[in-house]
Amino acid sequence: MQVPAVFNIQKYSIHDGDGIRTTIFFKGCPLHCAWCHNPESQNPNPELLWMEEKCTGCGECVNACRQTAVSRTELGKILFDRGKCTACGECTEWCLANARETAGKIYTVEELVEEAEKDSMFYEQSGGGVTLSGGEVMTAKPFSYVTELAQRLCERGTSVYIDTSGCVEWARFAAVLPYTDTFLYDIKAMNPQKHRQYIGADNQLILENLRRLSDAGARIYLRLPLVHGINDSEEDIDAIIQFLKTGIHTAQINLLPYHNTGKSKYDRLGRVYDPQGLFQVPAKEQLEMIAGRFRQNGFANVKIGG
Repeated sequence: MQVPAVFNIQKYSIHDGDGIRTTIFFKGCPLHCAWCHNPESQNPNPELLWMEEKCTGCGECVNACRQTAVSRTELGKILFDRGKCTACGECTEWCLANARETAGKIYTVEELVEEAEKDSMFYEQSGGGVTLSGGEVMTAKPFSYVTELAQRLCERGTSVYIDTSGCVEWARFAAVLPYTDTFLYDIKAMNPQKHRQYIGADNQLILENLRRLSDAGARIYLRLPLVHGINDSEEDIDAIIQFLKTGIHTAQINLLPYHNTGKSKYDRLGRVYDPQGLFQVPAKEQLEMIAGRFRQNGFANVKIGG
């Protein structure tokens, strides 16, 4: 049976919901945000990350690779053909400089539950729990895996949050709703054309699912990733406010300023990040203005940051 891959289990997380949490990051996402800070999360399959700057040219990876995806020139430079790589992980076992790592590991539901429950004491003391994230955890296949994981954690008394872009069929939300305390729900742009340009998909389904979650009584923390000059204008923010005023109930609104800390991951995946230099961090004053605009419109629980 196919099982979704996990690319990170982050302990003691304080930016993915309330309290101290363990965040489980699943691979695979239907969106391709131009500023994605976890590019290794987009492909549902395991991938190899190569930190060329760490490579010493020892050649152990050349001998280890069964797909001949790694070679070495006469001058000793290591070459990597990603088209041949199957992310089997053999080269990572032999790399003396730790310049190679595999993003994507398979766990059973029981293994994830056991790993998460190691920190149950911290959850109890801080009001934390487990956050299922990605990529997009709601597109994991089979989805029964995610439902079982959320149910098992819930039955153990562990708080379950789901971090989602909302770009999935409603049936998946309906399945996991009974076991989820809070949805961390992203709106990246209200303008459909801008959403297609920078996010790679239309936003109609995302907005419909947000409304259905609200109508179902779900607890929602709305998260707004803000990139200066892209989606932080007065027009962009007012469009969100007007949409929320149509009956969308949110327990909290988080303004998440853009950062480029994931830039190095693109190099490690052989990809190019923001070649035109479009993405900028919103100024503190801009974020305060946006927060104030929400408060003026009756949304009191607004936070800058996660």
